[in-house]
Amino acid sequence: MTIGWGFPDFDDHEGVHLFTDPASGLQAVIAIHSTHLGPAAGGVRFWHYAGSDGAITDALRLSRGMSFKNAMAGLPMGGGKGVVLAARPGDAITPLQLEAFGRAVESLGGRYVTAEDVGMSEASMKVIAGQTRHVSGLPVAAGSAGGDPGPYTARGVYLGVKAAAKRALGVDEMRGVRVAIQGVGSVGGGLARLLAADGAVLTLADVDARRAEALAAELGGTAVAADMILGVEADVVSPNALGAILTAESIAALRTPVVAGGANNQLATREDGRRIHERGIVYAPDYVINAGGIINVGLEYLGLGDEAEVNARIDRIPARLDEVWDESERTGDPASDVADRIAKRLIGR
Repeated sequence: MTIGWGFPDFDDHEGVHLFTDPASGLQAVIAIHSTHLGPAAGGVRFWHYAGSDGAITDALRLSRGMSFKNAMAGLPMGGGKGVVLAARPGDAITPLQLEAFGRAVESLGGRYVTAEDVGMSEASMKVIAGQTRHVSGLPVAAGSAGGDPGPYTARGVYLGVKAAAKRALGVDEMRGVRVAIQGVGSVGGGLARLLAADGAVLTLADVDARRAEALAAELGGTAVAADMILGVEADVVSPNALGAILTAESIAALRTPVVAGGANNQLATREDGRRIHERGIVYAPDYVINAGGIINVGLEYLGLGDEAEVNARIDRIPARLDEVWDESERTGDPASDVADRIAKRLIGR
């Protein structure tokens, strides 16, 4: 496989870096898409891939998404992403691998700032921080920006779901609104609790069926199999697991007027954005709706505000979504294309 101009997901990335550390067993990719607005910020995930090409594709796509996310969130940061390859499904990353990844980040001289993502934790970030200062999402004092980004991402997605429901359904509150949530981890689970407090009717699914069933029992919702959730009849379908789940096949099976969730890279291809648009479904571009976490850890790293400032910026997510949807209605272009167009202008592409 060739990484470069001919690779399908290479989008004029400034750098794609491959790291190995035989002593710890680390294999990692750090992709830097853009530093036009500032250092390339984006989390690192620990995941098992069928092959190294899958990990590189993920890093390329996610780093581009981070460029767009940070630009749309008004952060003076570019976009990057780290991926650490797990040897087997279910493996846990080791302290030695975390230290080696920290040294890899440090070797880039501040061009990439890492944070927590799938398979990582605040504790992971503390180990990485022993090797580099270019890390955020560290434990912080109450009232400060920083720490676990998950609850902040969930809050932004919650506000975005409400905005999408208002746009599509004309409702000002979520009581009685049927929401199907795919993935009930940190973000999806947080979203479910916020919506349950509003009286929404929840259908939940997760690859860990017991986790979905337990949360459904707690919140008075219903659990379904993970492979059924996208086809559930609902007012809102909210993807909050891994990406590339909106395909020609899954879009055709949707029974909802709204798709709004926190998963990154939900569209398998750009054409899928047009497919969902042509079905008349209100789609919330993922990197606009899920910016709460990077707003939190970005402001922590930059030293630009406290928790109140983080929440004030998250409160602007619905207005940014409305800007995208308004332009989509004016031009007839898919919301996904409109969001890309706005983000590219902001990063000078």
